[in-house]
This record gives sequence, structure tokens and C-alpha cells, in this order.
Amino acid sequence: MPPDVLSGIQMSLMPSALLANAIGVARGIIFGALPGLTATMGVALLIPITFGMAPVEAFSALLGMFCGAIYGGCISAILVGTPGTSAAAATLLEGPKLTAKGQSRKALEMATYSSFIGGIISTIALITIAPTLAAVAIKFGPTEYFALAIFGLSIVATLAQGVMLKGILAAALGVFLSTIGIDPVSGDFRNTFDIPALFSGIPLVPALVGLFAVSQGLSSIEDVFAGHKGLVKYGTLSKAGITLREMRDNAVNIIRSSVIGTVVGIIPATGATTSIFIAYAEAKRASKTPERFGTGTLEGIAATESANNAVTGGALIPLLTLGIPGDVITAILLGALMIQGLTPGPLLFTKHAVTMYGVFAALFIANIFMLIFGLGAIRVAGKLVHVPNAILAPLVLSLCAVGSFAVHNSTFDIAVMAAFGILGYLMLKTGFPQAPLLLGLILGPLAESNFRRALSLFKNDFSVFVTRPISGGILLLALLVILRAVYIEVKEFRERQRDAREERPAGESRRQA
Repeated sequence: MPPDVLSGIQMSLMPSALLANAIGVARGIIFGALPGLTATMGVALLIPITFGMAPVEAFSALLGMFCGAIYGGCISAILVGTPGTSAAAATLLEGPKLTAKGQSRKALEMATYSSFIGGIISTIALITIAPTLAAVAIKFGPTEYFALAIFGLSIVATLAQGVMLKGILAAALGVFLSTIGIDPVSGDFRNTFDIPALFSGIPLVPALVGLFAVSQGLSSIEDVFAGHKGLVKYGTLSKAGITLREMRDNAVNIIRSSVIGTVVGIIPATGATTSIFIAYAEAKRASKTPERFGTGTLEGIAATESANNAVTGGALIPLLTLGIPGDVITAILLGALMIQGLTPGPLLFTKHAVTMYGVFAALFIANIFMLIFGLGAIRVAGKLVHVPNAILAPLVLSLCAVGSFAVHNSTFDIAVMAAFGILGYLMLKTGFPQAPLLLGLILGPLAESNFRRALSLFKNDFSVFVTRPISGGILLLALLVILRAVYIEVKEFRERQRDAREERPAGESRRQA
């Protein structure tokens, strides 16, 4: 083993670095599990504490917080139908239904193991192929980003299987809502109603918390008054954990989703939220039983949780090799690097090789701590399923309000949370899927801004989106996803019609008899 690598590993294994890492992971899981207390907030609050630490020790704490918070969001998503972070949004598609079946422990263990494997795979990618992958990512221009956003929106066809029209309408509403704020190209104000708080657009965290958490809370309160137990509260924490066969059956799914998360993490301005929906759609497409998705399946949990944790290592690749932060969290980590006197770029790996290998080892150790603490937290967190809805629902709504306010210290964010909560509740009652709306809200600005930049750059030549190899390939993949979903939808519609025709004569003959 090269001396620099050995020295870096030794630095990450020092008691102070291990303690900082463990505390960071533990705090991260708590931040991730509480609605509104995001990974971004946790990392930002930790920065001042790391000022006086050695670089490896400081990044042990910061990366521990990063990994722990991304994982922690699945706990509340699975147990109470409330996503702790936006990275757990797709986990809501399966997690609460598994809890309702009495399989919450299976779901939590699958999420924990998948998160660990995803994090380890992305760490290996960071260590081994960082410069090569970063060089590919740097080739992404506005046409490629637009194509990637369209591919993300095409996943609506998969998420809304069976209610495709409603899914498309929900996604269109999300894209429309994403236009609120300042025009990214011209700088004009759009749909803001002269409200200063809307100049920067709809805040994502309050919208996410309202759409998924508050709507579920309102539904739970309704169930209390109706005397029902509600969606999540049918079951208890199951004694049966995940089996070796279930892990083996999901091995390919986890590896594929981890690769998706790593690659998406490398591409700036995408992040965990995009990766989870892509991984979920791919898992459903490749599944032998796609009809089970949305009813509570471990395949969906494995896909989303391995993908979002794989983003952690992938996002560090362009940050460390090119100095390009891919999202808000890596932008904060860029500041932490500068504070420690480390300048990102190719020279970082020659001038500070020992420190970099120490950081790589710290990320590896953070994932190990995440696995240990996550498995330990399952039994404690699982007690939530025993709390009556009459007590749990108001507590969840209170945490939602506190978390939404804490992001910007703004009461307007609480109003946004409430509005999206009512919207989400109405969508639940009318059968509209919520995930497409969130997807449109997130990917709308990415698609619009890069579409207009590309046209401006290439003198309104629309053909550039298909003539450039990367963007053309991504758009072709998006078209195939849509065509496959339409084919399945038409096939199922014809089967329903055939079944109806077969039942009608039988019913008529019985009436004649």
C-alpha cells in the first residue's frame, strides 16, 4: 500500500476523527428523520464547530452528518409517511404501505442495508475513477441538462401507471408552480403577485413537507374522527427482519440503483431527489412483478435508498477534482475545504494527497457507522408505530411547522407548507399521485433554464438537442420510457375492456334465467 494512502487511513482512524465521525452520523440520522431539518441545515450548522479541527477530523464530522442525514429521512418516511428529507420522497411510495402490512422492520432493514451498499459503491467510485467520471460530467452543457430533466419528467409515465392522465396533470401543475419567481434568463418577475417571499420561487422544503407529511397528517386526523386506524397504523413493528434470500433477490437492483445514484450525483444540479425517481422507475421497469410497485414492495425501498446514499460519494467527485459543487450541500463542503486551506482541483491530489486519502477513508467509515447506528435505531424508532394516531398526527404536524419555519426563519414558509398540505390532501382524496407534482416542481426550472440557454447559445437551432450525442441519447431513452409506459397502459385498458365484455353476457344470462 502506498505510504500516502496508509497515512491517510491512519489519520481517519485516530480516536478524535472516529469520535467526530460517529457524532456526525448520529446527529445526521436525527436531522434526517425529523421533517424539515434537512441535511443541508445539519452540515451548515456543523461548519463553525469544525473551524479549529484538523482537515481529516473536520471532514469526518461533516461527511458523517451528510451520510447520516440522507439515510435518516427514510425512517420517518417508512414509519409515519413523512419524509425527513427530500431524498426520501420516493421512499414514500412503498414504505408506509409496508408498515401498514406489519413489515416496517423489513422495510427499515432493507433501507439500512441498501443505504450502506449504495454509500460504499459510491465511495469506491470516488476513490478509483473520480478524475475520469468528472471529465465526462464536465462535458454536460445546457442541452445535456435539458435532456436529463426531460428524462426525469418522463418517469412520470412510470410513477403514474394506471392513472397516467392524472399523473401528467400533476406533473404539469408542478412545472407551472416551478415558474413562480424570477425568470432565470430575462430576470422578469413571474406569478409572484408582488409577494417578496415568492421572488426566489416556492421554497422546496416547506412544499415537500406539506405535500407529503401534512397531507398524511390531515388524513390521519380524519381517520381518528372516523374511528379508523389510517394508512400507516394498521401494522406494528414486525419481529421478522430482512432475510438473506430477500437481500439476494435485490442484489442486482441495489447495485444498479447505486450506479444510477453515483452517476447522477456526479452531474451538477441534479442530486439525490432526481436519482431516487430514476432508480425507482428503472427498478419497476426491470422487475418481474411491476404491478406490485406502489402497494408496498421491498424492491422499491432498495432502489430508492441505495440511489440516494450513492449520491453522497458521487457528488464529491466534481467537487474535489474540478471544484464544481453539484448542489447546496457540496457548495457548503466547498466552503469547508477553503476554510481548511484546501483548493479543489487536480493539484489537490498531489499537494494534499494524505489528507485526500484520509477524507476518502472517512467517508468509508461514515457509511459503516451509518449501518451500525441505523440497525440500532430501528428498534427504538419502530416504537412509533405503537403511538396512537390521535397523539402522533398532531406531533408530526407540529414538527412539520417547526421544520418549515427553521429553514429560512420565515412564517411565510409555514403558509406554503399549509397550502401544499391541503393540496396534497385533496390529491389523496381524488386519486392524483403526488410524486409527479414534486418531480415537476424540482425539474421544471432545470428544464426551462437550460432549454432557453441552449437556444440562445446555438441561435435557436432546435436540432442541437438531438444532434449532440449525449443529449440525443438521453432524449431517446426518455422517449422509450414513455412509449413503453403507453404500451402497458393501452394493453391494460384493452384487458379491462375484454374482461368487462366477458362478464356482461354472463350477467345478462343470469338475469334472463
